[in-house]
Formats: sequence, structure tokens, C-alpha cells
Amino acid sequence: MIRAEDIREWRTHDVVDPDGHKIGTLEAVYVDTSTDEPAMATVQIGLPTRHRLVFVPLDGASVGPGYVKVAYAKALVKDCPAIGTDDVLPAEDEEAVFRHYGLPYQQGVAGERQLARR
Repeated sequence: MIRAEDIREWRTHDVVDPDGHKIGTLEAVYVDTSTDEPAMATVQIGLPTRHRLVFVPLDGASVGPGYVKVAYAKALVKDCPAIGTDDVLPAEDEEAVFRHYGLPYQQGVAGERQLARR
């Protein structure tokens, strides 16, 4: 199980798909605001001069020495809605990320975000 207290150690780890193919480098972890549990990670992908961040769910993920293995194929992750390396995911774009992976999206009772960066 992925533990929230280990989040700081994951930064810069390789992110790999179930077949071990490298997707990119882990940039940040986002927690579900209702549970404070790790929910998504941003992965830095692209060429050195054109990096971007894509989101990948952490459900079913495992952590090994120097890598985080996610339960989603590299091609699916790379097609996810992306943000720039200095950008923040706008609240109105969160639902599109969840929809990309076929996951339910639930805003907070007062309309707050479902994801918060750690």
C-alpha cells in the first residue's frame, strides 16, 4: 500500500507502467481532499526542451527502489490532459483528468477541489 508519509521520497523516481516501460519522472503527488490519501501523481514527460506534466492515478500503484509502478499503460498516461511544468491544474480541469481514466469525479460539498498537491 502507498503511504502518505513516504511521498517526499518519491519525487524524481521513475514512473513505469505495468510492463516496466518508463513513462517519465515523478514530479508531485496529489491527495484526495476528502481522505488525505495519495490519489494522483504528476509525471514529467517529453523532450528536455518541451517537458509537460501528465496525471496518473495511484490506485494499484506500488513503490520499488527508485521507481513507482502504476496500473496504467504508458500510452494511456501520455494521452492524459497535461499542464506545463510551472502550471497548476485548474479546478475546472480536474474532471477531465478523472474522465480520461474512467474514474468517478466528486467535488467537495462546497464545490472544493478533489485534488490537492503535496
